[in-house]
Amino acid sequence: MKCNEAIDRVYEGGDLPFAKRLGLAWHLLFCGRCAARAGRYEEALFLLSGSFPSSPDFEDALMARIYREAGEEEAESGLIPHLRGAGGFSTRSWVIVGLVVFLSFLTLFTGEDFASLALEQGSSYLLPLGITVGIFLTGYGALFIGSHLKELSEHFKNASLNNER
Repeated sequence: MKCNEAIDRVYEGGDLPFAKRLGLAWHLLFCGRCAARAGRYEEALFLLSGSFPSSPDFEDALMARIYREAGEEEAESGLIPHLRGAGGFSTRSWVIVGLVVFLSFLTLFTGEDFASLALEQGSSYLLPLGITVGIFLTGYGALFIGSHLKELSEHFKNASLNNER
């Protein structure tokens, strides 16, 4: 019996005919690597068979408390809900970080190392660098708009309603 066949039989489990069980036992007796894999498989089955203690169900109580505390926090601080973005980041924080990243990309093109590499490599350096910067800035803008779509649409809807009055 080959190693692959033996391990497949170990993984299949169930009732094997006597001759196949004998062949598997014989192979595992003389092949230490397959015996170790079979042993680890048996240990994993034992662990997954329910030897873990049951855990209490905290999910509903925990999520209710989180929602309740978040509501109390907003009420106490007087925060305007539409100014808070995804993950607790405000729109202002996203814009500031975006400007810092954009300015850091602009300063990339003014260094001495950039000038020497650009002269030496030519367009084989500038083209991939420009594509990388463009992809990063486009991705950052897409993430910003995607995570703040609800807030932005409410803001512009309210702005258009105020202009119509």
